[in-house]
Amino acid sequence: MRFLAGSRSMNDSKRGFFGAAADRRWFLRRLAGAAALTAGSTVAGKKATADPALDALFDDRGHGDFGQSFDERSRTIRMPERAAPMLSPHTAELTQEAVAAYDTIVARGGWPQVPPVDELRLGMRHPSVVDLRNRLAVSGDLDPHAVGNDTYDSYVEAAVRRFQTRHGLDADGVVRQATLLAMNVPAQARRDQLKINIGRLKTLTGNLGPRYVVCNIPAARIEAIEHDVAVSRHTAVVGKPDRASPDINSKIVEINFNPYWTVPVSIVRKDLIPLMQKEPDYLTRYHIRIFDRKHDELQPSQINWYSDDAVDYMFKQDPGSFNSLGSIRISFPSPYGVYMHDTPLKNLFGDNFRFHSSGCVRVQNVRQLVYWLLDETKGWSPQKIDESIESGEQINARLVKPVPLHWVYVTAWSASDGVVQFREDIYSRDGLGGPAIPATTKL
Repeated sequence: MRFLAGSRSMNDSKRGFFGAAADRRWFLRRLAGAAALTAGSTVAGKKATADPALDALFDDRGHGDFGQSFDERSRTIRMPERAAPMLSPHTAELTQEAVAAYDTIVARGGWPQVPPVDELRLGMRHPSVVDLRNRLAVSGDLDPHAVGNDTYDSYVEAAVRRFQTRHGLDADGVVRQATLLAMNVPAQARRDQLKINIGRLKTLTGNLGPRYVVCNIPAARIEAIEHDVAVSRHTAVVGKPDRASPDINSKIVEINFNPYWTVPVSIVRKDLIPLMQKEPDYLTRYHIRIFDRKHDELQPSQINWYSDDAVDYMFKQDPGSFNSLGSIRISFPSPYGVYMHDTPLKNLFGDNFRFHSSGCVRVQNVRQLVYWLLDETKGWSPQKIDESIESGEQINARLVKPVPLHWVYVTAWSASDGVVQFREDIYSRDGLGGPAIPATTKL
């Protein structure tokens, strides 16, 4: 059975996911979603931001071997869809269907391990490619008729890229350590991962409303969802394993342009004090000012950096290109003192391993998300937003309708496109032995 990778068996096509009536409703929702995506493919006049890994797949589906010869042989292999949201009212039920498919795979002995190899890529011949083909066929990423030889051809490359996308890896079609580690997680472990996440999804998918934002922490990904369509998708950088981003259910109430950043006490203690011991000019270089309880400004030389005295003061970073929050902060009520925000460190969005923050969430192309958030707030056109950012002045925009926000921890799910996806348990909350990609690995 290949439901887990997004294809349907003959029996599935007859009975649908939830029976014939439900399958018709599912089809109509898909049609409505496609129409909404076409109408909403731009957000306030700007192109909606999509996941880079998905972009790579979509771009290639219309070009070269992947778009022609692979599709000819693999019409039953369903690809991830841009419009399919990770979190919707149907995610828990669809994920339960995926568990049944994985039960069948486990009962049949699971999938084979792919032997260790430095690298496999298009054009190579290697004995491990035979095992690789078998592995991808069992999980539904490769047509089952394309097994049995040792050549890494365009069919295999496309299947690897699809596997990488389903597992949140860089979809370059090359098998390296991270892809190999993910492939060699046993089928039973993946099945159990799906089961664990069903409970989480059931608590998350009730009363979502027509318009909301989801940050899935293990996926390091943000989606703006409107009427069950992901109209905007953004790569994120989230909390380190030892400074985890929290689960949050709140509402976005305000956008702050060119914000000041008040440094949390935890960062003062863990980061600023050690930095000032090594680099006494650090605060000056990054325009961070010190204030006492009377709001009088102090000089760095007045602080004993070899004690904990610094935690008694307030550290405030001026607005600017150097600011840790970048030019935009998305504010919402939370007991954790965290935000979603821009960042001057854009290079981090290109990593497979995007767990670098101290708990806040950094958003790639955050301006596109803000266009959508303020779309229903009078007086905040894209032009007005751009002008506010370029002014360099601290300006706040209050949302006329607060937008629900969910920071969630979901490591396995099946979305409305029928494609099962997995992410590593980076905070070791699944109880299945920890992440396949070690937290110390930067890819």
